[in-house]
Amino acid sequence: MNSYRSIEWKKDRLVLLDQRRLPAEIIYIELRRYEDVAEAIKSMVVRGAPAIGATAAYGLVLATHQMDSEDISIVRSELEKAADLLRSSRPTAVNLFWAIDRVMRKSADPLIKSVDSLQEVVFNEATAIALEDVETNRQIGLNALDLIPEKVIFIHHCNTGALATVDHGTALGIIRTAYEHRRDVFVYVDETRPRLQGARLTSWELKQLGIKHKVIVDGASGFIMANEKVDLVTVGCDRVAKNGDTANKIGTYNLAIVARAHEVPFYVAAPTSTIDLSIFSGNLIKIEERSSQEITHIQGQQITPDNIEVTNPAFDITPAEYITGIITEMGIAYPPYEESLNKMVDLAEKKRINK
Repeated sequence: MNSYRSIEWKKDRLVLLDQRRLPAEIIYIELRRYEDVAEAIKSMVVRGAPAIGATAAYGLVLATHQMDSEDISIVRSELEKAADLLRSSRPTAVNLFWAIDRVMRKSADPLIKSVDSLQEVVFNEATAIALEDVETNRQIGLNALDLIPEKVIFIHHCNTGALATVDHGTALGIIRTAYEHRRDVFVYVDETRPRLQGARLTSWELKQLGIKHKVIVDGASGFIMANEKVDLVTVGCDRVAKNGDTANKIGTYNLAIVARAHEVPFYVAAPTSTIDLSIFSGNLIKIEERSSQEITHIQGQQITPDNIEVTNPAFDITPAEYITGIITEMGIAYPPYEESLNKMVDLAEKKRINK
């Protein structure tokens, strides 16, 4: 475990590391209301698909305590209200909906007759989601080990480490696992405009771990691949469509194209909870449009002329044809993704049922 945690439940409250303040300040905030949890997700106090899912699940725990009522129908009504609000906080990351739906299915059990029982069921399911995330991430890292040479140079986009998950990380977790298994690891870190999750967060995490790295601007990846022996690109994702198209932080698509041009393997780390078999292609994934100020300002300082128009999609879609493989906790999915992703989801569901 890390000395820092992106998300942690303590007694009667949810504690989040405010990622907007890193790396300058390490500030934790305590939340006791689900409305505040929804706002924390929306404002990116917490970010990263797995962390968002676990945070929303604990938001539902808070909802079961907010009404201070012994009438289970009143508490169930508040829980439904909380679920709707939390679903609306971020539109792209499927883990958000997956975690909420999973908790709500458990809470709908007609055998639950008391508020105390409902609170216990919701808390236990949220805790299970958080613990499973850590186990899942560690297994993703182990599944990737055979792909990684003894001396390896990565390019990594955005932040997919312990800050983006409950612990360990997905794509950055692969890098971390390689380092923990004594690979000679070096990482080029995309700064990841406009919110600079690479420069601010990934570099901070790698520094905590003692992993050698350099921060580069997003547009430098082609130059680096042309002049250095980059072994592989690892990125995370917020949603995977049935055909293998993936939604991830804006700039991922560009990086995939550059990797293809330089024949560098491009791998996506994806917990099976991120795979959405209900949509066939990435064209059906809703892309979040964020505030223009994320582009026009850096740390409150305006860098553009006044009154200009801005387009600020938070994510882009990388077509499956550019993806070498999708690394899950159940194994590595390769083309044809319609078959391999379905197999990974089935294996994960059977494992969860048999626990």
